[in-house]
Amino acid sequence: MSKRNSILTLVLLALPLSAALGQDSAQQDSSQQPSTTPAPAFGVDTGPAPVAENPPISGVDQPNLEPHAAPLSYLQPSLHVSEAADSNVTDTLGNSAFHSDTFALGSLELQRLWSHYDLALDYVGGVGYYSARGVGIQNLEQFDVNQKITWKRGELGIRDAFSYMPQGSFAGAYGSTNGLGQSVAAGTPGTFWGGTTFGSLGQVPRIMNLSLADVTEYLSPKSSLTAAVGYGFVHFTGNTEVQGISFLGDTQLSAQGGYNRILGPHDQAALVYGYQAFSFSTSGLSFHSNIVQLMWGHRISGRMDFLVGAGPQFTGFSEAGSSDSQVSVAAKASLRYKFPKTMLSLTYQRYNTNGSGFFAGAETDTAQLSASRPLSRVWSVTADLGYAHNRRELPLTLQQQLECEFSATSSSVCAGVAAKIFDYGFAGVALHRMLGRNFHIYASYQFDELSFDSSFCGVTATGTSLAPCNRISQRQVGTLGLDWRPRPIRLD
Repeated sequence: MSKRNSILTLVLLALPLSAALGQDSAQQDSSQQPSTTPAPAFGVDTGPAPVAENPPISGVDQPNLEPHAAPLSYLQPSLHVSEAADSNVTDTLGNSAFHSDTFALGSLELQRLWSHYDLALDYVGGVGYYSARGVGIQNLEQFDVNQKITWKRGELGIRDAFSYMPQGSFAGAYGSTNGLGQSVAAGTPGTFWGGTTFGSLGQVPRIMNLSLADVTEYLSPKSSLTAAVGYGFVHFTGNTEVQGISFLGDTQLSAQGGYNRILGPHDQAALVYGYQAFSFSTSGLSFHSNIVQLMWGHRISGRMDFLVGAGPQFTGFSEAGSSDSQVSVAAKASLRYKFPKTMLSLTYQRYNTNGSGFFAGAETDTAQLSASRPLSRVWSVTADLGYAHNRRELPLTLQQQLECEFSATSSSVCAGVAAKIFDYGFAGVALHRMLGRNFHIYASYQFDELSFDSSFCGVTATGTSLAPCNRISQRQVGTLGLDWRPRPIRLD
């Protein structure tokens, strides 16, 4: 009897031991399974967060505040149709009248994941029909590529954003609804890198492109280096003369390097150097900028991302054998916050830009506020507010103003606009509703205004103003749209 009790006791002791060993073995096996997120470079407890989760603040990427979906390789087709009432189809100065705009677009999104390589492609293309006389059918194309290569201590990103549109990209008349034209300007990388415009006048087709390569390397658990180089251009095609204005194309070469240091669980600091070189198609003007900035960021994973940076900007000009220089301030700030139901984003940037076809270079301040909120299981609302203030880099002489008189009676044409300042602002709101699994409808309204200062109208040889002229373009667009987006096609 005692022998039987002894055997029973040994069996009872062995059961929890075998369960514990089995649990350890399962943990060991699971740790050997491939992970979609690279392991930290310096160990579980002391290593920095993966680049995608909390990238250095001097880099191109921003952390994701949305919940992460399961990493999949997929192909996603979509179709989009919309009808709009447009008060100023041609973006003319002064008087306007309502006409209809009809858009038919298709899109294709591809994501392909490997162990150390991620590829994302996004294409949107189609036609827009503008009922206003002299406009008719216009092509709209946008293509974005993002290739990432990761290793234990960092990653390399290679990206390109191409668009061909009849108007600008800083929230065009349909920017608040389906986002066409937003990827280059509104998304990261931002205004520093070029390949975009801030404000449009007339239906002037343009090709805009930005190619960018960036690398991040962790030196230690608390420090990292980032470097990036970009090439952007804006090329106006077709009839580039609208109301006496001949638009300026440009090319821009940019580079940036930074050193980042983690200061605490939620804080980072960085020292950043940036370089920009601009050249223009017809003016013969070129200039370059050197920027040094100190940055500080405060991040709470999944909820908040705050960044602020500022520093001196040294700009050198060259034109017709002469040169000049000036010192100003470059700055950027952003706040993104995820409330339980509302997503809020506020950004501000001040850098030298290409002048948007109006100026041969401008010092540009941009600010944008965006918010989105679900109202129910099928209803949601988004709102967008933006503003760009552009100051000409080089002051105009009286002779230059006389050569570019923009009055109602003037027939002269010059490169760009003779104004000293132009401003562009927009405000939009959109209401969205899901229809089953695959369809989505929306209604939106957006208001835009482009305005030049009084120097746009020119002066006479005696310094008095010319006859009154229009220098403000306003536009209102109301849109109804339908999107078809089926379930994605799995590729793995």
